[in-house]
Amino acid sequence: MSSTVTTEHDLGPGESSAEVTGGRRPRGRSRGNREGGMTITHHLVLGLWALLVILPLLWTVFTSFKTSQEILTEPFGLPGEMQWNNYSRAWTEARIGEYFFNTIIVVGAALVIVMLLGAMCAYVLARFPFPGNRVIYFSMIAGLTFPIFLAVVPLFFVLNNMGLLDGKLGLVGLILSYVAFALPFTVFFLHAFFSGLPEEISEAAAIDGAGDFRTFFQIMLPMAKPGLASVAIFNFLGLWNQYLLPLVLNRERSNHVLAQGLVNLQAQQGYQVDWGGMFASVVITVIPVLVVYVIFQRQLQGGVGPSTDK
Repeated sequence: MSSTVTTEHDLGPGESSAEVTGGRRPRGRSRGNREGGMTITHHLVLGLWALLVILPLLWTVFTSFKTSQEILTEPFGLPGEMQWNNYSRAWTEARIGEYFFNTIIVVGAALVIVMLLGAMCAYVLARFPFPGNRVIYFSMIAGLTFPIFLAVVPLFFVLNNMGLLDGKLGLVGLILSYVAFALPFTVFFLHAFFSGLPEEISEAAAIDGAGDFRTFFQIMLPMAKPGLASVAIFNFLGLWNQYLLPLVLNRERSNHVLAQGLVNLQAQQGYQVDWGGMFASVVITVIPVLVVYVIFQRQLQGGVGPSTDK
């Protein structure tokens, strides 16, 4: 059996190796074309997804500046005149301003407490082996799988027996409930960060005479800043949008949060709905979430990766 090998010396003038080999192209070029096509497809899908997310938000913002008549007759048209009084009515008459500050107090206090307790708990479970360490850790993880619907009734009776359902103490009971709700996820998320920190750093701190508390607050906690920022954003979003816990555990009208305020606004208006004021209330509720995400998006993107790689 004989085989022939064509070299460049065998090619005639004006001939190329691709023509001699029957027009075949290198595999690398076809692979590059295929990857380029996939990239275009990915961009199209992401662009479509962005439109599906952004367009409803823009429509809500524009609608909040319309009159109720314009909303009903021209739902997709631009506002004829900017109705800024929609926001003033929502803030004062619908008491959205009062609910807004209640939400800031509850979510802010719960976030500070859960971040401090969660970071300390995750650090101890990740860096200090002791009998029962795994039992405590997996008990925390089991809390992630426990449906919140099953915890509402026991929480109600516990807080009622402690006198944390009525008056201004009702906000304290809601804060404690938020902390219990967010603590398992915080411990699970930060455990991976503290487990990945080098042992040599804590050993060097111990040699220099630093105790466990000083090592944690001055060395380990700053090193875990990306993870702290990420889990703080996740907790903020979850607690800000929480509705079930306030609905059951927050009975005092003056203690209501934004989620309850929006539902109350819709229920009170009955058949004569102030659509402009309602859409303005929705925009007021969404603005803090957007601001937090825009400010901390870099920390969120940089902090999720190390945690998911563990």
